[in-house]
Amino acid sequence: MTASYQTQILNFLNEIGIPTVGTTLEEDTFLPGLKIDSGQLYYDPEKLKYPGDLLHEAGHIALMTAEEKETIIGNVKNYRSPNQDDEMGVMCWTYAALIHLDLPPEVVFHPEGYKGESQMLIQEFTNGHYRGLPLLVWMDLTEYESFPKMKKWIRS
Repeated sequence: MTASYQTQILNFLNEIGIPTVGTTLEEDTFLPGLKIDSGQLYYDPEKLKYPGDLLHEAGHIALMTAEEKETIIGNVKNYRSPNQDDEMGVMCWTYAALIHLDLPPEVVFHPEGYKGESQMLIQEFTNGHYRGLPLLVWMDLTEYESFPKMKKWIRS
């Protein structure tokens, strides 16, 4: 089942315009088998532990400005001050993508991620508590009334 989730997610990312590159990643990365580099998502199929991590990291690319896409390599947080963190928006974007793809929330919000808070995040999102939604609305990706339906998937 994991391989089919990976294929479904990669197809979706290709459709919405987030470039993915399957490769061998020799260096250590923030998430095993994944690296953001200049607006592209590199993944190592041998090292990738959770296919949902592809979707989450793609969410970072989707919310980047054009300038950030040109400059950010590796861990997005290394390029931002704490008050500029977009993690809540990325999780909200990821939840919308899960709904769009009809995937179970556990595909992204797996027990090994989110500092042990994955179950709480699943409960919040499935109960309509969308942390990060104001950021997605501000970026003109969705509207409050229609979320989790997105107007567009990538920030202009």
